[in-house]
Amino acid sequence: MSGVAARRNASEPGAIAEAARILARGGLVAFPTETVYGLGADATNAAAVARIYAAKGRPSFNPLIAHVNDAAAARALARFDAAAETLASAFWPGPLTLVLPKSAACPVAELATAGLDTVAVRVPAHPVARALIAALGRPVVAPSANRSGHVSPTTAEHVLADLAERIDLVLDGGPARVGVESTILACLDGGVTLLRPGGLAREAIERAIGRQVAEARIAADEGEAPLAPGMLASHYAPRATLRLDADEVRPGEALLAFGPALPPSAERSAATLNLSPRGDPIEAAANLFSHLRELDRAGVASIAVMPIPREDLGEAINDRLARAAGLVG
Repeated sequence: MSGVAARRNASEPGAIAEAARILARGGLVAFPTETVYGLGADATNAAAVARIYAAKGRPSFNPLIAHVNDAAAARALARFDAAAETLASAFWPGPLTLVLPKSAACPVAELATAGLDTVAVRVPAHPVARALIAALGRPVVAPSANRSGHVSPTTAEHVLADLAERIDLVLDGGPARVGVESTILACLDGGVTLLRPGGLAREAIERAIGRQVAEARIAADEGEAPLAPGMLASHYAPRATLRLDADEVRPGEALLAFGPALPPSAERSAATLNLSPRGDPIEAAANLFSHLRELDRAGVASIAVMPIPREDLGEAINDRLARAAGLVG
């Protein structure tokens, strides 16, 4: 990302097609939804997802919401129970996000789900958002289009004030109608839990499902990572022990490497994967969860993790590794 983001009126001929082309090649596009403006990337492209975290300055790899065009597309990503089907039928398209178990063939990048076995999905109601998703033909992850910790954007001007030099294009669709983020519900293990209040009222939800929703357990323990925006819950951690900042590989260990230079002892590792042979933090972030899972499948008791610089996305990578190693909280 370089220069200043282009800005196009979403109703201009070719604007949606241009935005879809940018997403298809791994770029970032801000676009309106009925809630707030979202910062979109191809949900199936881990490197593009990593660029979202870099653009937002997001402090850790929180799960992102995958936006799709209809419930049928959502079912390709996630498994729906009866409550989820009822909620989708009642409130989609609209300001409701459902956190559900991933489907077996869920194409959403591991980085976008923070390595969890759940995925957050939403069908937005805004015509520009729906047209963009349709033009891309794949799910779009889209957290709010602002720097992390800043006020959520409800106009294209808000987006440009925060992210003009960090993204590729802003589709201007006028002010967002709702003005607050979507309500997030988890439909897991037969329960319905409110993870984040938002643009859909609790009372409407409870009328639809005929029962009260449970309250989210917001953990005081900062060692836990969000299940979805607005909630803290268990994060992905491998069965193997992680040994961080390792400069050697001990007998029987796997190696999670970084950069072009491996330690001489790497030749005795049980398995080796490199987050980024060229030392690129965006590439490393994109590979983080998938590489951890693959090394864990090797059945080793310990994974040696080479030092990773803490600048830029390296801070978030080190944070997540520390949490997975049980060193935080």
